[in-house]
Amino acid sequence: MILLRRLHTKSVPRLYSVSSELLDSQVLPRIPTHELLARLQYVSPPKPGLVHWMPMGMLVLNKMKQLVHKHMQDAGAEEISLSALSHSDLWKQTGRWGGAELFRLKDSKGAEYCLAPTCEEEVTHLVQQNVASYKNLPLLFYQINTKFRDEKRPRSGLLRGREFVMKDAYSFDVSEAEAMRAYETMSRAYAGVFAALRAPCVRADADTGEIGGSMSHEWHYVHAAGEDTLFECTDCGRTSNVEMTPSFPAEDAAEPSKTSLEAAVAYFPTIDRSTLVCAYYPVSRAFRPAFLRETVPDIDLSGTLSEEEVLALFRDEATIIDKRVVRIMDSRLDSRSNLPDFPVKFANRSLVSTLTDVPLVEAEEGELCAHCDSGTLRSSRAIEVAHTFYLGDRYTRALDCTVEVPGADGTVSRQPVLMGCYGIGISRIIAALAEINRDSHGLRWPAAIAPWHVTVVDAGAQEQAHEVARSLGDMEVRLDARPSVRLGRKIRESHAMGIPLVLVVGKRYPTVEIEVRGRQHGRSWETVRQESSFDWIVETGASHTKHIVDCANAPKVAAALLADM
Repeated sequence: MILLRRLHTKSVPRLYSVSSELLDSQVLPRIPTHELLARLQYVSPPKPGLVHWMPMGMLVLNKMKQLVHKHMQDAGAEEISLSALSHSDLWKQTGRWGGAELFRLKDSKGAEYCLAPTCEEEVTHLVQQNVASYKNLPLLFYQINTKFRDEKRPRSGLLRGREFVMKDAYSFDVSEAEAMRAYETMSRAYAGVFAALRAPCVRADADTGEIGGSMSHEWHYVHAAGEDTLFECTDCGRTSNVEMTPSFPAEDAAEPSKTSLEAAVAYFPTIDRSTLVCAYYPVSRAFRPAFLRETVPDIDLSGTLSEEEVLALFRDEATIIDKRVVRIMDSRLDSRSNLPDFPVKFANRSLVSTLTDVPLVEAEEGELCAHCDSGTLRSSRAIEVAHTFYLGDRYTRALDCTVEVPGADGTVSRQPVLMGCYGIGISRIIAALAEINRDSHGLRWPAAIAPWHVTVVDAGAQEQAHEVARSLGDMEVRLDARPSVRLGRKIRESHAMGIPLVLVVGKRYPTVEIEVRGRQHGRSWETVRQESSFDWIVETGASHTKHIVDCANAPKVAAALLADM
């Protein structure tokens, strides 16, 4: 009977060992997380920006995929799989073929393709080819696969590479109201994913960037290692990326006087080319053109024209009389500031207007929130792990993705489908969780994506260790019965690998020890303990807590502990 049960007890992987250096709590904290993942054999990077997933890494990666699959399907999304190669025609139609981080290649006949970093073009074309009527909508598709980006300076392992595993989803709706419902459905699904991973995740207002659209949110883990800067208002509570955080100078700030500040200027046309927008801001601060949309909604921020080409639109004497000029001053400037000379000889001064006290530069710690005009902005570094966009007809109009829609008067017209896109960085989340949860003893995976839940360590009671491992039922268990490795090292290696629990079966059997390694985000196990009728001893040490129980009660105790992890 014991032999049969052994056949069903998984052992730790063959490539499962930790160097003595990594077991040194003085040395390990100095090792960067991306290097730690490689040295623990989760991944193996053949070149900067590239990654081979090792057996331990695949266990985590597959768990992460399964978690996202579940929440996508619960949200009603249908799985698809699009080609990793995308023809240049679609990208040229949407204006994205010139992207700086696009991997481009040609086939043997000279046809141009790219390795897809995202799939807005391809999925829109797919819908355009297969959907003709509003009756086929709404649609919500998703896929999980490898994407590619020609990252000029790959770094930090999985956080910024040339290939990455991503879940991208796309919604297609006939009306803006329905598109907003799809957006909120996906946002709730994202909240569910991050709740399962336990670490607090922040949703922040964000710029739409190269992907485009009119609204987007980023999802971040707040951590000093992050490359993004978030601001949170102490009053209204709004959280936003630095790119979407307008601010006013703090009332008590020791700022130079407005008259002494040197100003820079940037020029933009409106989309219809009827108005020249002149944005003035302090030379010493980082200018944020996106803030101009609040004041001039129809401004052209595409960047397709150089400054000289923009100004040339307003130097034709024959048409200048009908053109407008809007001069916009950042809040830190006024008309007495040291402004650059105006480059256009404008004939009709009645069509020149000046707007002051408009936030145009990046916020800084301690400045006033421009949304509520009262709260103070507090900054933090963060790691972006997901992004959602409402695209509207940004892609569907360019690619002629339209459907027939009946009007109130009974007539039928073709309208662009309204679209949203939603990305989760699968491999990026793994790297971020490794970063934010690690400590001086190694990694600490949340139970939802840990390679397994419990390492059962054989400490001289081999047959009993197999029995205990089998008794843990639905929990994912690996048995460490390596004869050449001592008990203490087995425990420390499991800790370094980030396995949530270690269960030691030794000479005190049937009494066993369950050592907690994972990060506990709750104390619900205490309630289970109080309601239990068996002996449950808790010993708290300097770095780990032990739960000492009879082996018959080990499954209940382990399950209660995992529920908080």
